[in-house]
Amino acid sequence: MKNRLTRIVTLLSLLPLLMTLVACGEKEVIEKDAIRPIRAMKITDVEPFGGRWYPGQATATQEANMSFRVHGSVYRIPVDIGDEVKRGDLLARLDPKDYQVELNNAKAQLHKAISDRELAESEYARVARVFEKDPGAVSKSMVDTRKAQKDSAGAQVESAKAAVERAMDNMSYTYLKSPFDGLVVEKFVEQFEDVQAKQAVIRVLDNSSIEFTVQVPETLMEHIDIVKTLGAFVVFDTYPGAEVPAKVKEVGKEASKTTRTYPVTLIMDQPDNFKILPGMAGKAKGDKAATAKIAGDVGMVGFEIPITAVFSDDAEKTFVWVLDQNSNQVSKREVTLINLTEVGAMVTGLETGETIATAGANLLVEGQQVRILE
Repeated sequence: MKNRLTRIVTLLSLLPLLMTLVACGEKEVIEKDAIRPIRAMKITDVEPFGGRWYPGQATATQEANMSFRVHGSVYRIPVDIGDEVKRGDLLARLDPKDYQVELNNAKAQLHKAISDRELAESEYARVARVFEKDPGAVSKSMVDTRKAQKDSAGAQVESAKAAVERAMDNMSYTYLKSPFDGLVVEKFVEQFEDVQAKQAVIRVLDNSSIEFTVQVPETLMEHIDIVKTLGAFVVFDTYPGAEVPAKVKEVGKEASKTTRTYPVTLIMDQPDNFKILPGMAGKAKGDKAATAKIAGDVGMVGFEIPITAVFSDDAEKTFVWVLDQNSNQVSKREVTLINLTEVGAMVTGLETGETIATAGANLLVEGQQVRILE
């Protein structure tokens, strides 16, 4: 694998030189004393997940657009946007008059059904006793008829009971209560408006803990287990000096077809000295222990650099030119090629803050003075 990557790098890095030779018709003479202009880049924190910053946005762990299960006119809304609510707190109430009438009617029908059942049971018991003592006094068909009437009356009672329960449920549905401790963030209707069943009325967020989702390249997913074990932290743009500890809650199982990245969801508790609100932007990073562990696993910290910055020798080793800021001279540094990426190559062997040449690597020699192009 390494030899194959090295050969690819060699071909790609030699391409500009080959084009130059074809255009000029002869090999350019590389002179050590000539001050050559180069393009360069400074190595920054672009290492694997344990040390690389990943942007994202805060979201609530739970959120709900609350709605009534029945229609009606909004009678009361005792909360405002920004109010904190507890589980079971009243968010809104429908005018209960129509549902109270429905409940009263259902109860009345139940009382009537119970009375009818008692009468039917009494009639059946009477004819059954007569038939038992004197079968000729009443017919068998009359006994069967009274029994059927008794059974029908009993069924009517059960139906009336169900109607009462349904009316009581509808009455309870005129109350809209918070399903969890949270924050009211939006009201979709105002008091005295008519609403339909399942129409959004109030939006509530559970901000007791916060989630933060980042996108991790597939080439770095092997390090996620380390961050799972050792943890990460998030810095929000609004509070740049505060590091909020976080843990990996969930790792996506499928990469994006366009970016080839996996969603990784972090979760954190609310800090004591400030409050994180859903929608706040920030950036996540593995903590120091995770960074050290990842760096140890790969031998040293890896960086993603342009493919034009690397070149190889006859032994198929991979190098870059590192610039000495004091003398403006370049020196050859061997690096280890980890993988090719969509925009360059992931290598180890460099340190944060160093400057490397990113173009014309095959036209430089050891100790040559250079001038960085803007």
